[in-house]
This record gives sequence, structure tokens and C-alpha cells, in this order.
Amino acid sequence: MRLSADHVMFSFSRDHVPALQVSAPATLDIETLDCFSNQLRDPGDTMEQLDWNRINPATGPVFVENAQPGDALKVTVNRIDLDEKGTVCCLENEGTLGHLIQGSHIRIAPIENGAVKYLDLAIPVKKMIGVIGVAPAEGAINTGTPGRHGGNMDTLMITEGASLYFPVAVPGALFGLGDCHAAMGDGEIGVSGLECPAVINLTLEVIKGKAPAYPVLENQEAFAVIVSQPTADQAICSATQLMCEFLERRLPTYSRPEIIMLMSLVGEVQISQVVDPEKTVRFVFPKKYASGAQF
Repeated sequence: MRLSADHVMFSFSRDHVPALQVSAPATLDIETLDCFSNQLRDPGDTMEQLDWNRINPATGPVFVENAQPGDALKVTVNRIDLDEKGTVCCLENEGTLGHLIQGSHIRIAPIENGAVKYLDLAIPVKKMIGVIGVAPAEGAINTGTPGRHGGNMDTLMITEGASLYFPVAVPGALFGLGDCHAAMGDGEIGVSGLECPAVINLTLEVIKGKAPAYPVLENQEAFAVIVSQPTADQAICSATQLMCEFLERRLPTYSRPEIIMLMSLVGEVQISQVVDPEKTVRFVFPKKYASGAQF
């Protein structure tokens, strides 16, 4: 099964007509445009030609049969195949350093032999998915904004081998994704990573009755709770509390104070992005200290 990038949306909403319907478990390929809808792909392109109504497209939505409110949609990222080049930019008055520059600036960087060729540097490729999520219960949330539904979380851990668990809020979940990167640092302080079209192979599963409050990520090494709030401070407080509650249900022989001390010893607060309308933080807890724990 394959969903082409002809089917894009610029918000997550229960009102979107499904582009594809699948019966879980289902494995499929999804083609994505870059965050600029592939408008800036050549050295002569400029930000001035950009249609800002076409920013952060997500391919979808995918209607997942049997996914109902209260369930968790499990999304396992099997493979990310990147295009051969990507685009990075910075803009006046955007990001954390936009006040230090004038105008807009872009660079097109080729991707060769596992490295991004930026200026005279070779930067190792770090594949990741920036926008990924499901429809909220009410209204529409633009694809540039993260939240409980997922969205533009820009989290480096969303890469090959990771599984994400999203709270299903509407029948069918209405899943979509886009905004892939070949390289990006935590924070995405200049408002873009190396933005790159891609094809993602993933598997969709439904876990009945286990909707998390916010997206949860799992890989071979760790669990992570990913939270977006108006400020990073708020996101940190929410993420740490949700991880504490997550661990309490899975480590019943430990008291709450013991879990909090363990989190302080081995867990990590990590910043995902600080440039979107909501700021995204993840709390990461190593699996080796929660032997046998499952989502």
C-alpha cells in the first residue's frame, strides 16, 4: 500500500475526507513533501516566492478501521527514505536568533554517502519526522502546531525503529505525517532543519482502550513522553508528571517517592523544539531501569 503526496492537508481535523482507509495492523508507504511543499528546491529560489498557505503539509489523512476514541494508535516507523537534497533557512524575527539578522536566507544542501554537505562541512544524516499525529476531538489544529494529538513535535527520537502511541479522539484516528528532516538539532532554533521530501514505511496498529494523555514514544532503549505547552516550563512539568504516572502503573513495587528519585537519577528532560506556537519537551526514561515494562 502506498499513499502519494498528492494527498496533503494543512491541519489535523475530524472533518477531513480520508485519503486512504486501512485495516489495522497495516504496513504502508507514505510519500511526503518537505515543510515548504517543495517550493524551495533550487539555489535560485527565495523565501519571497513562497506561498505561506502551503507550509508544513502532512500527507493524509489515513482512516484506520477499528480505531475509536479512547484507543491508542501505535505507529511504528520502519524506514525513512530521504530525497537527495534538502533546504535549510533562517528568517528575520523568526526563531530564537531572528532579531540578529535581516531578511531571509536559504541554502540547498545535497545528501551524499550518509552526510549532509553544508558549506564546507559534512554533517552526519539524522533522519527524523517533524509532523506526525491524529485528528483532535474538536476543531482543526494547523500542522505547524503541536499538542496532545501530536502534530509538529519536531522530536529527534521520531526516527527509524521508534513506535509512537497517539490518543485516538475521533473514529478512524485520521492519521497523517510530513515535515521530514535529514539533520536538525534539538530546539530547531533557526526555525528549520534540513527540510527534505521523503518516503516513510510504517506500520499502524490499534491498542484498545489505552489512549495516552499525550504522545508516548518507545524505542529499544527508552520510553519518552512528548508534551507541548505554551511554555517550555509548563511542558517540562507536564512531561515529568506524566512519566511519573506512566512508571507508577508499570513499577508497582516502587513507591511514588522512589520513582521520583529514580527519574531524577536516570531520566532526562530534553527539548524538542522552541520555535512553534507551543513548545515541545520530552522526558526520556531508560528501559533498563523498568525491566519488562510495556506500553
